[in-house]
Amino acid sequence: MAEHIHKCKSCSIYSLENNCPFCKQSIDRPLPPKFSLEDKYGQYRREVKRKEFVEKGLY
Repeated sequence: MAEHIHKCKSCSIYSLENNCPFCKQSIDRPLPPKFSLEDKYGQYRREVKRKEFVEKGLY
């Protein structure tokens, strides 16, 4: 059976367990951001990606 990855909010550790192995707090599944046609931050994401491509010589 497939397990989901979880992320601890306090120490930002990823784990497959239900409790953080370091701070022993319960951890949640990180969810992707909701899709929106009006992407407020799309311009900034594309700008960062373009800069990465230029640095790697792919753009």
